[in-house]
Amino acid sequence: MSTRSTDDTAVPGAEGSAGAGAHRNDPASPRTPGARPAPDVDPAVREELGALRDSIDNIDAAVVHMLAERFKCTQQVGRLKALHHLPPADPAREARQIDRLRRLAESAKLDPAFAEKLLNFIIAEVIRHHERLAEDAQTTR
Repeated sequence: MSTRSTDDTAVPGAEGSAGAGAHRNDPASPRTPGARPAPDVDPAVREELGALRDSIDNIDAAVVHMLAERFKCTQQVGRLKALHHLPPADPAREARQIDRLRRLAESAKLDPAFAEKLLNFIIAEVIRHHERLAEDAQTTR
Protein backbone atom coordinates (compact mmCIF):
# COMPACT_ATOMS: atom_id res chain seq x y z
CA MET A 1 0.00 0.00 0.00
CA SER A 2 1.09 3.55 -0.48
CA THR A 3 1.75 6.08 2.24
CA ARG A 4 -0.90 8.56 1.21
CA SER A 5 -3.03 10.16 3.89
CA THR A 6 -6.16 8.24 4.88
CA ASP A 7 -8.38 11.19 4.05
CA ASP A 8 -7.65 11.14 0.32
CA THR A 9 -10.67 11.86 -1.82
CA ALA A 10 -9.92 8.99 -4.19
CA VAL A 11 -12.35 6.19 -4.88
CA PRO A 12 -13.28 4.21 -1.75
CA GLY A 13 -10.89 1.34 -1.37
CA ALA A 14 -8.05 3.27 -2.94
CA GLU A 15 -4.75 2.82 -1.23
CA GLY A 16 -4.30 4.76 2.00
CA SER A 17 -1.98 4.58 4.95
CA ALA A 18 -2.70 3.34 8.41
CA GLY A 19 -1.39 6.62 9.76
CA ALA A 20 -4.68 8.29 10.53
CA GLY A 21 -4.28 11.13 12.94
CA ALA A 22 -0.84 12.10 11.69
CA HIS A 23 -1.98 15.71 11.41
CA ARG A 24 -4.16 15.84 14.54
CA ASN A 25 -2.99 19.24 15.75
CA ASP A 26 -3.60 20.90 12.42
CA PRO A 27 -6.27 19.27 10.27
CA ALA A 28 -5.37 21.39 7.25
CA SER A 29 -1.65 20.71 7.39
CA PRO A 30 0.03 19.51 4.22
CA ARG A 31 1.05 15.88 3.82
CA THR A 32 4.75 16.64 3.80
CA PRO A 33 6.12 15.93 7.30
CA GLY A 34 7.49 19.04 8.96
CA ALA A 35 5.90 21.41 6.44
CA ARG A 36 3.91 24.42 7.59
CA PRO A 37 0.15 24.53 7.00
CA ALA A 38 -1.15 26.95 4.41
CA PRO A 39 -1.90 30.18 6.32
CA ASP A 40 -4.92 30.97 4.16
CA VAL A 41 -6.97 27.85 5.00
CA ASP A 42 -10.44 28.88 6.09
CA PRO A 43 -11.13 27.99 9.76
CA ALA A 44 -14.38 26.29 8.71
CA VAL A 45 -12.40 24.05 6.35
CA ARG A 46 -9.92 23.26 9.13
CA GLU A 47 -12.83 22.35 11.40
CA GLU A 48 -14.49 20.14 8.80
CA LEU A 49 -11.21 18.39 8.01
CA GLY A 50 -10.66 17.84 11.72
CA ALA A 51 -14.12 16.31 12.14
CA LEU A 52 -13.64 14.04 9.12
CA ARG A 53 -10.23 12.94 10.34
CA ASP A 54 -11.66 12.23 13.79
CA SER A 55 -14.20 9.96 12.07
CA ILE A 56 -11.40 8.25 10.15
CA ASP A 57 -9.49 7.72 13.40
CA ASN A 58 -12.57 6.15 15.01
CA ILE A 59 -13.11 3.87 12.02
CA ASP A 60 -9.43 2.86 12.06
CA ALA A 61 -9.75 1.97 15.75
CA ALA A 62 -12.86 -0.10 15.02
CA VAL A 63 -11.06 -1.91 12.19
CA VAL A 64 -8.16 -2.79 14.51
CA HIS A 65 -10.52 -4.09 17.18
CA MET A 66 -12.49 -6.13 14.64
CA LEU A 67 -9.27 -7.63 13.28
CA ALA A 68 -8.21 -8.52 16.82
CA GLU A 69 -11.53 -10.33 17.34
CA ARG A 70 -11.15 -12.09 14.00
CA PHE A 71 -7.67 -13.29 14.92
CA LYS A 72 -8.93 -14.59 18.27
CA CYS A 73 -11.37 -16.78 16.33
CA THR A 74 -8.79 -17.88 13.77
CA GLN A 75 -6.38 -18.81 16.58
CA GLN A 76 -9.06 -21.13 17.97
CA VAL A 77 -9.52 -22.60 14.49
CA GLY A 78 -5.75 -23.07 14.25
CA ARG A 79 -5.61 -24.88 17.59
CA LEU A 80 -8.43 -27.21 16.52
CA LYS A 81 -6.70 -27.90 13.21
CA ALA A 82 -3.41 -28.64 14.96
CA LEU A 83 -5.10 -30.89 17.53
CA HIS A 84 -6.85 -32.90 14.81
CA HIS A 85 -3.93 -32.91 12.34
CA LEU A 86 -5.76 -30.83 9.75
CA PRO A 87 -3.80 -28.74 7.23
CA PRO A 88 -3.23 -25.08 8.11
CA ALA A 89 -4.66 -23.89 4.79
CA ASP A 90 -8.12 -24.63 3.38
CA PRO A 91 -8.06 -23.41 -0.24
CA ALA A 92 -11.77 -24.16 -0.83
CA ARG A 93 -12.79 -22.11 2.23
CA GLU A 94 -10.42 -19.32 1.21
CA ALA A 95 -11.92 -19.18 -2.30
CA ARG A 96 -15.45 -19.00 -0.85
CA GLN A 97 -14.39 -16.22 1.53
CA ILE A 98 -12.76 -14.22 -1.25
CA ASP A 99 -15.85 -14.58 -3.46
CA ARG A 100 -18.09 -13.57 -0.55
CA LEU A 101 -15.94 -10.56 0.35
CA ARG A 102 -15.83 -9.38 -3.27
CA ARG A 103 -19.64 -9.43 -3.38
CA LEU A 104 -19.84 -7.57 -0.07
CA ALA A 105 -17.36 -5.00 -1.35
CA GLU A 106 -19.38 -4.43 -4.50
CA SER A 107 -22.57 -3.91 -2.50
CA ALA A 108 -20.71 -1.48 -0.22
CA LYS A 109 -19.30 0.45 -3.23
CA LEU A 110 -15.76 -0.62 -2.31
CA ASP A 111 -13.30 -1.76 -4.94
CA PRO A 112 -13.59 -5.59 -4.95
CA ALA A 113 -9.95 -5.98 -6.02
CA PHE A 114 -8.87 -3.94 -2.99
CA ALA A 115 -11.08 -6.07 -0.72
CA GLU A 116 -9.59 -9.24 -2.20
CA LYS A 117 -6.03 -7.99 -1.66
CA LEU A 118 -6.86 -7.15 1.95
CA LEU A 119 -8.42 -10.56 2.59
CA ASN A 120 -5.50 -12.35 0.91
CA PHE A 121 -3.13 -10.48 3.22
CA ILE A 122 -5.21 -11.49 6.26
CA ILE A 123 -5.49 -15.11 5.07
CA ALA A 124 -1.72 -15.34 4.59
CA GLU A 125 -1.20 -14.16 8.17
CA VAL A 126 -3.79 -16.62 9.49
CA ILE A 127 -2.11 -19.50 7.65
CA ARG A 128 1.25 -18.43 9.05
CA HIS A 129 -0.24 -18.56 12.56
CA HIS A 130 -1.83 -21.96 11.86
CA GLU A 131 1.49 -23.34 10.59
CA ARG A 132 3.18 -22.16 13.77
CA LEU A 133 0.46 -23.77 15.91
CA ALA A 134 0.85 -27.04 13.95
CA GLU A 135 4.63 -26.98 14.46
CA ASP A 136 4.20 -26.29 18.17
CA ALA A 137 1.71 -29.15 18.47
CA GLN A 138 4.16 -31.56 16.81
CA THR A 139 7.01 -30.63 19.14
CA THR A 140 4.86 -31.12 22.26
CA ARG A 141 3.74 -34.66 21.32
